[in-house]
Amino acid sequence: MDNFWAKRGRGGPVFCFAGHTDVVPSGPVDEWHSDPFQPVIKDGVLYGRGAADMKSGLAAMVTACEEFVSRHPGHRGTIAFLITSDEEGPSVDGTRRVVEVLRARAERIDWCLVGEPSSENVLGDTIKIGRRGSLSGRLTVHGIQGHIAYPHTADNPVHAVAPALAELAARTWDCGNAHFQPTTFQISNISAGTGAPNVIPGELKARFNLRFSTEQTVDSLKAVVESLLQRHRVKHSLEWFISGYPFLTVAGELSAAATRAVQEQLQITPKLSTGGGTSDGRFIAPMGAQVIELGVVNDTIHKVNECVRVADIERLHALYLRTLELLLAV
Repeated sequence: MDNFWAKRGRGGPVFCFAGHTDVVPSGPVDEWHSDPFQPVIKDGVLYGRGAADMKSGLAAMVTACEEFVSRHPGHRGTIAFLITSDEEGPSVDGTRRVVEVLRARAERIDWCLVGEPSSENVLGDTIKIGRRGSLSGRLTVHGIQGHIAYPHTADNPVHAVAPALAELAARTWDCGNAHFQPTTFQISNISAGTGAPNVIPGELKARFNLRFSTEQTVDSLKAVVESLLQRHRVKHSLEWFISGYPFLTVAGELSAAATRAVQEQLQITPKLSTGGGTSDGRFIAPMGAQVIELGVVNDTIHKVNECVRVADIERLHALYLRTLELLLAV
């Protein structure tokens, strides 16, 4: 698994383009109109796994930098690229690891533009200025297996945990705030039983996730879940996994430049949002960097027949180029 860190220029401010080369699995190949790993252009649309998430963003970054440097060879500050291949997976040895190395070297990033597909309906309609945090739990409920006709000799973990899960799912965790949607709780996996219709299961396993705003902390969320399980007298074990903390880039030079670029190039004003899942921006923001995400439309990402309009890649190139000019041209 390889990471790429490169710089041009010297001193500050440091403008970093960040992105990833890895992609998710293709899904059922026979449902694709074409080979998911062979790019095909049809009717002005580029099809292929990773076309939107996020090969097109990477292409636009590179070509925008080429044109910017040719126009402004003596630009101020430093342009950097942070490209990894561990964003769609465990996110352990990619951006997280590079940031650790940069910290050890006392290197900084002032402005970071992540090329994730941020747009919702048309290119440039949304710029991400932060993301919610993500906290997952792996819950095991302990019961006693037995014959379904003799429930008094067993302890059904499904019955024991169902009221607690229902209460967690129905709970209003908070109302969010001016920048963040409310915290949400979702159960992603649940399993119990031997497959036999006449056996009370002895164990239930469930996976759940909390996407949380800055109204919450990891400790406060854990405390609520644990307290509720105890109140319902659920015999359980629970493992926690934090994959990202919420971050927010308040209005500053980077978001202003990107917004102006969109207004000039596309004649629309983008919405500044923190919606969606997590991104590698969560590792870069704690360095003190302003972090935004600006990329192509995301309606086909991770889907069969993922695609992007070729014209949007060219327009994204123009947005990146203009953002660089507004921030680094002399």
